Amino acid sequence: MSYPQAPPPPKHAASSYSSGSSDPFNPQVHQLPYDPNNPQGNAYAPSGAPNPGAGGAGVSPPIAAGQYAPYYDNEPEMGHRYEGGGMGRETWASESGWSGNDGPGNGSSDYQHQPGYMPSRASTPTFTEGSKEGHRPRDPYPAWTQEANIPLSKEEIEDVLIDLANKFGFQKDSSRNVYDFLMIQLDSRASRMSPNQALLTLHADYIGGEHANYRKWYFAAQLDLDDAIGAVQNPGLARVRSVARRGKGPKGKTAPATAQEKSLDSATNRWRTAMNNMSQYDRLRQVALYLLCWGEAAQVRFIPECLCFIFKCADDYYRSAECQNRVDAVPEGLYLRSVVKPLYRFLRDQGYEVVDGKHLRRERDHDKVIGYDDVNQLFWYPEGISKIILNDKTRLVDLPPAQRFMKFDRIEWNKVFFKTYLEKRSFFHLLVNFNRIWVLHIAVFWFYTAYNSPSVYAPSGSTSATTPMAWSITALGGSVATLIMIAATVAEFSYIPTTWNNTSHLTRRLVFLLVILAITGGPSIYIAFWNQSGQVSLILGIVQFFCSVVATITFATLPSGRMFGDRVAGKSRKYLANQTFTASYPALGRGPRAASFLLWMLVFGCKFTESYFFLTLSFRDPIKVMVGMKVQNCQDKYLGHGLCTNQAAFALTIMYLMDLTLFFLDTFLWYVIWNTIFSIMRSFALGMSIWTPWRDIFSRLPKRIYAKILATADMEVKYKPKVLVSQVWNAVIISMYREHLLSIEHVQKLLYHQVQSDQPGKRTLRAPAFFISQGEKNSKGSKKAEFFPKGSEAERRISFFAQSLTTAIPEPIPVDAMPTFTVLVPHYSEKILLSLREIIREEDQNTRVTLLEYLKQLHPIEWDNFVRDTKILAEESNMFNNGGNPFAGDEKDETKRADDIPFYTVGFKSAAPEYTLRTRIWASLRAQTLYRTVSGFMNYSKAIKLLYRVENPEVVQLFGGNTDHLERELERMARRKFKFVVSMQRYSKFNKEEHENAEFLLRAYPDLQIAYLDEEPPRKDGAESRIFSALIDGHSEIMPNGRRRPKFRIELPGNPILGDGKSDNQNHAIVFYRGEYLQLIDANQDNYLEECLKIRNVLGEFEEFRVSSQSPYASTGHADFAKFPVAILGAREYIFSENIGILGDIAAGKEQTFGTLAARSLSYIGGKLHYGHPDFLNAIYMNTRGGVSKAQKGLHLNEDIYAGMMAFGRGGRIKHSEYYQCGKGRDLGFGTILNFQTKIGTGMGEQMLSREYYYLGTQLPIDRFLTFYYGHPGFHINNILVMMSVQVFMLALVFLGTLNSSLQVCKYNKAGDILPGQSGCYNLQPVFSWIKRCIISIFIVFWIAFVPLFVQELTERGTGRAILRLAKHFLSLSPVFEVFSTQIYMHSILNNLTFGGARYIATGRGFATTRISFSILYSRFAGPSIYLGLRTLILLLYITMAVFVPHIIYFWITVVGLCIAPFLFNPHQFSFTDFIIDYREFLRWMSRGNSRTHANSWVGYCRLSRTRITGFKRKRLGLPSEKLSSDVPRAPWKAILMGEIIGPICLATLFVICYLFVKSFPVEGHIQPGLLRIAIIALGPIVWNMAFLITLFLLSVFLGPCLNSYTNQFGATMAAIAHFGAVVGQVAFFEFLWFLELWNASHAVLGVIAVISVQRCIFKILIAVFLSREFKHDETNRAWWTGVWFNRGLGAHALSQPAREFVVKTIEMGLYSADFIACHLLLFLLTPPLFIPYFDRLHATMLFWLAPSQQIRPPIYSFRQRSQRRKIVFKYSIVYLLVQGAFIALIVVPIIFKDVIHLTPTDTPFGAVI
Repeated sequence: MSYPQAPPPPKHAASSYSSGSSDPFNPQVHQLPYDPNNPQGNAYAPSGAPNPGAGGAGVSPPIAAGQYAPYYDNEPEMGHRYEGGGMGRETWASESGWSGNDGPGNGSSDYQHQPGYMPSRASTPTFTEGSKEGHRPRDPYPAWTQEANIPLSKEEIEDVLIDLANKFGFQKDSSRNVYDFLMIQLDSRASRMSPNQALLTLHADYIGGEHANYRKWYFAAQLDLDDAIGAVQNPGLARVRSVARRGKGPKGKTAPATAQEKSLDSATNRWRTAMNNMSQYDRLRQVALYLLCWGEAAQVRFIPECLCFIFKCADDYYRSAECQNRVDAVPEGLYLRSVVKPLYRFLRDQGYEVVDGKHLRRERDHDKVIGYDDVNQLFWYPEGISKIILNDKTRLVDLPPAQRFMKFDRIEWNKVFFKTYLEKRSFFHLLVNFNRIWVLHIAVFWFYTAYNSPSVYAPSGSTSATTPMAWSITALGGSVATLIMIAATVAEFSYIPTTWNNTSHLTRRLVFLLVILAITGGPSIYIAFWNQSGQVSLILGIVQFFCSVVATITFATLPSGRMFGDRVAGKSRKYLANQTFTASYPALGRGPRAASFLLWMLVFGCKFTESYFFLTLSFRDPIKVMVGMKVQNCQDKYLGHGLCTNQAAFALTIMYLMDLTLFFLDTFLWYVIWNTIFSIMRSFALGMSIWTPWRDIFSRLPKRIYAKILATADMEVKYKPKVLVSQVWNAVIISMYREHLLSIEHVQKLLYHQVQSDQPGKRTLRAPAFFISQGEKNSKGSKKAEFFPKGSEAERRISFFAQSLTTAIPEPIPVDAMPTFTVLVPHYSEKILLSLREIIREEDQNTRVTLLEYLKQLHPIEWDNFVRDTKILAEESNMFNNGGNPFAGDEKDETKRADDIPFYTVGFKSAAPEYTLRTRIWASLRAQTLYRTVSGFMNYSKAIKLLYRVENPEVVQLFGGNTDHLERELERMARRKFKFVVSMQRYSKFNKEEHENAEFLLRAYPDLQIAYLDEEPPRKDGAESRIFSALIDGHSEIMPNGRRRPKFRIELPGNPILGDGKSDNQNHAIVFYRGEYLQLIDANQDNYLEECLKIRNVLGEFEEFRVSSQSPYASTGHADFAKFPVAILGAREYIFSENIGILGDIAAGKEQTFGTLAARSLSYIGGKLHYGHPDFLNAIYMNTRGGVSKAQKGLHLNEDIYAGMMAFGRGGRIKHSEYYQCGKGRDLGFGTILNFQTKIGTGMGEQMLSREYYYLGTQLPIDRFLTFYYGHPGFHINNILVMMSVQVFMLALVFLGTLNSSLQVCKYNKAGDILPGQSGCYNLQPVFSWIKRCIISIFIVFWIAFVPLFVQELTERGTGRAILRLAKHFLSLSPVFEVFSTQIYMHSILNNLTFGGARYIATGRGFATTRISFSILYSRFAGPSIYLGLRTLILLLYITMAVFVPHIIYFWITVVGLCIAPFLFNPHQFSFTDFIIDYREFLRWMSRGNSRTHANSWVGYCRLSRTRITGFKRKRLGLPSEKLSSDVPRAPWKAILMGEIIGPICLATLFVICYLFVKSFPVEGHIQPGLLRIAIIALGPIVWNMAFLITLFLLSVFLGPCLNSYTNQFGATMAAIAHFGAVVGQVAFFEFLWFLELWNASHAVLGVIAVISVQRCIFKILIAVFLSREFKHDETNRAWWTGVWFNRGLGAHALSQPAREFVVKTIEMGLYSADFIACHLLLFLLTPPLFIPYFDRLHATMLFWLAPSQQIRPPIYSFRQRSQRRKIVFKYSIVYLLVQGAFIALIVVPIIFKDVIHLTPTDTPFGAVI
């Protein structure tokens, strides 16, 4: 078989090689002459070539081809599609969103004719084009018309799509959808360039251009070679013998052509020529084919390179003779069934198994699931593609390209895919991805500390080391760095499967690293052991030191992916795919790159200097005194003096660790400081700061509106600027009035008014006093109050608007030339519109307030304006209805006022729906509802109409006075440029109320489109139901069943929701977006008219307004298109829940610092990845690269950041705009904020595992890596380190405390001389100063969190506001919240990295006025923070007794904060009656759930916290799913071993060592057996519980069956007895310890610490080792107490379960007593405030920032409820005081009476046996 001389072009060569087809590289190409005048629409005159050239389609255009003529008739449904539109051709144009046959009546909803309907912000009623008379509506794609010289007419494009659909079996609706999609894209581009250029650039973006993903993939996967070699040879070997089969030499080396062909440059040139020679028809056909493939691809859209492969196969097939000669259309849906469905099934089965038609989640962690990314990466490399095999074992690549597509249904996908990166759960990801961070810190720490602790390696007897040793030991920092790198490389081996082609460079790297290790570490061994002082040693040491420094610097700066074999910039084709898809980072300009380097130089410069002088040098003296310290005459009964003499060494080790932790924390501190400074400098440079003169902002505002918002450059100025500006300004003010932000008086002052001018008969415009007065007065605030209510939303919005226009923003282009864009909102079950009941009824008795009351308190001004409006409306409608004279009756004012009461309370008087609807809308626009989002973003449509009207006065003149027609014209423009899609996943499953609300949205905004999932039941049993993606809007007709008829209904391969929901929801609706840009919005956002006016400027940031007129494929023109495209454009968010008290404000502050302050500097130095939610996306760029978010279940929990990382790694720029902001709601209650943080933390944990972090961490250059690290994961890792530092520090202090309390410490006088008479004293003075230093460090690290917020407030709102806000924060104890949330972050990340499974107990949304009961808060936060807090509290108690420095008070505050934060921020926590009733609820919570199942009980909580380790038994079929829990697999052994076994054992050992040390000094000549004592006190209660349980078990087994018939309380009674016994046992043993310690408090506390750590260790080991998986139900628990083991549904387990349950109960008893005592301790801490009068009021003021007078009334109880509550309070107060009294007595009584009643034994108790 002969090949043409040059390798045929990538994918346009006619694929039937044998036919000797024409070749686009050969000069004799037959280009089809394009003949626009040919009337038949067959504009391509055949040129006699048998196969039309240019890689040409071997098909003459459909109309002329005879064989296509009959096609239309053989479709039976054809006739129903149109009413005689021309020649019997199906026109889809009529069915795009423009249907002309809706008739004018569609707007006449029931609401419209009622008085006063026009909800606030309602859009204008819509009118449809045309009328019933039947003339066609105006052209839907105005820029794509014959006059504009278009390359193909709409009909021809339609024919192309019909032809493709027939050839490949695409669905009709999908093709119609793609037609509309494609036309709108062409129309959008053609409105600002020539249609030819529009099609060219579109083709370049999708298929062939410099930045088209398809082209990049084509070269990365080396398909140019595959296409050149064809089927003869295995492309897997193509690299080696690329074109060796030419026969010009054994290896192809001799042929001059091959080397050149292999080089990428020539290949890309060939590609460009081929593209340049294509006809426009072919270009369009390719884009259409790509879009058709994409439109039905469902989950395959997440795997972009797979989609490219499918497209390539389809395209090759289309150009084959086989395809062209086909006459019949293939059946509809073929593509879906044979291509998409098998892939979808494969992806689904990775995560789910289908049992009885239900999808069950598999128990696989990410490293066992072949996810989207693994599938995708198969297509990156030729070896991957050659793995694709058919069911007859042949490989797909061995077929000629033209035949591959038709074989897709025979591919065995299950045998093809494999994991390409293992997302194992382990902490080594941190080592691999961030190795440079560890090197930078640990190695430098070694250099610093080793140099400053010479006494450690000094020869025995001296304190200073020899010079060679000093050099050499310090130099070991280099081998530390190398060891880190080796560890990272070894860990990397476990994440990259060896089958993957990246492991070769790892082996090479490992070898090199081992060599470097020998160089940096070897000399030290020689010097230390053989020759410590010679000249040779000195030279060796110095050389070694410098080698180490070089090695450390190299490892710290060079990305590991570029070390010893460059994966990032290497020229080898082997690395091309990796570069293309993971390392094509967009280049930074000179300025930003310099700024980036400068920032990190400053950060690390300051950090290394400060750390050296503050941390390392202050550590020098403690090291000196503690190194040689040996403790004298101490002796343990069993262990001799081996342990206790070395106590000082143990303490020193922990101090070293502490210093290292602080060394890490310093960096973050300096980063925050410098980043803030940089950001503020940027803000001044951009002009976003308040310090630009204030009055100028407003006095110049009109000029700025004219210059920046209106596209004035392109207008012929017929009108004065003033006239134009006045229209815009008045529209903004009136929109605020409509939203009740301004009262009518304010509006009058702010509008432009027409006034009589000096010349008679003429009128002029008077500017509002606002602009003028702002200009005259210097004082800032004096005048603003005249125009706005003080501190109102209106003032904030106008100020931001004025402020933002001072910055430099892109020029707008005229409205009709602007690109079309879409807003996409994913919606699951968020509130659409609040119902009346939700607004005016309290949720439950804890709420104390209705939603409406609460909103009225938050927005008093807006409520007043609303009421005034409503009253006017009501009076008007009264007049209208009664016709009476409203002024006739002279009723008294009093009655009038009494009549108005209902307005002020609920906003309506008559309960007619139109009045209640107004109140519902008012409330919905102030809560987090979808209605708020839709009405906010529909402002785009208003803004476009306004701009169009203002900038084109001729349009207004054209329609003269006919406002209807004008309005229709404006509507048309708005509809053409802006689309709004809400993806309501559950729409078809809505209940009646939700459905009515959705209907209301569609009526209010008919242009709103709703995409939803439509399900059809299966046709036969056992089959799966068919699922469709459907689209409706307000124009869709309503069918008899009340639903609307969808415009498009596209079948999906199966249930699309495979992941966490949101990204799948976006993905199924993404096919319905239109235009070039997407704005992704969450369902709790808001937008404002004045922000929407900037839309053209914002879209201008994508830098695609003024496109070069060159062809992107021309040899000269392509350079114009070389710039990296902008993929994502971030925007600011304003948190509109900012004023809702302290927690709302903290959430808002977080957003302000991260979302605005950090984003500003990050985006400048190219490190902004995350996209918040008002972000705009370049839709073509994102959709050809895997969509707008990733969707693997669990792994992509924070789906949006992955899109950012993907865009960044593939060369898209990410910008941030300062001048545009949307509103956003944040969660407001304590629980919900922490749930949100848990989600962020868990999501962060998942990101650490992801391959994106791996690529970024190992391939980014150092400055950008640091920016990435500290901007994203570094924040969370810093949180972990902060909390860790507190714990390490506590540990160090406990050790130092034992030394300080047991030894004689030297005392000094003021001058620092030792006082006489202290022989044998120990010098610990330097250590005390070290402790103070450390506390100050930790203190500063915590406080630095507030700096950015303060500075941000300072620049944007002025000094006063900043100081006020910070003061409010501190008075509201926000530092306590910060400590707590840091702990929550830490807990959720560590938990996720160990166990996975993002599980948290949701606490609901809503406002933060509900009081949550003690037991719920305790069960929610005990695990994450309270236990830790209480353990630390006891440590702190000991430390305070043993080694007190005043600085420790700070720790008391933070640790107590950790314990009581959840209760501190609980509304009305300190009202006495509620507190006591809560106590009653707590006691019941502790004791219920033993005879009957109870959802909320201590037993349930205990089981749930255990299942994290044991997991649940898998669901057995046929059993109803138990509601208590989700499926949780058993935790893997590795995770359990580290976290649950080794960790607790180490801690227990450390505390026991401390206790033994204290006990190793003789008391009255006796040595006390510390170890035995610990064993008795720790194990005693456990043994006692076991004995007690066995007795009770026998009792219940024998008595239970008899007594259960008499009472259902038997189980509960048995449980109560056991629990009581457990608490008594625990307390008794503590009392025993108290006695043995001879009432010495500090020793007893240390004993308690040791006992707690030992017991905790035992319980953890019991749970981890001895417990099998849990049942889903709690039958076994009830069986144990009631003694009834039969009929429990246990089956065969009934015999094994009692033994397991015995272990469980033993653990539970211990935990019960611990929880019981812990809760009483917490309640004790919370009690004192109860006795301060008015404390509840004060506390509420602190939380809600409402003055006591405005506060929420106490709940109103009926008489019966009140007396009942009084009884409860009386009874339980006594119980509470008794219990607390008993606990206190047990501790205090012995201390008071020990001498009075001689409780202290005269001799050592029991003769010191225990």
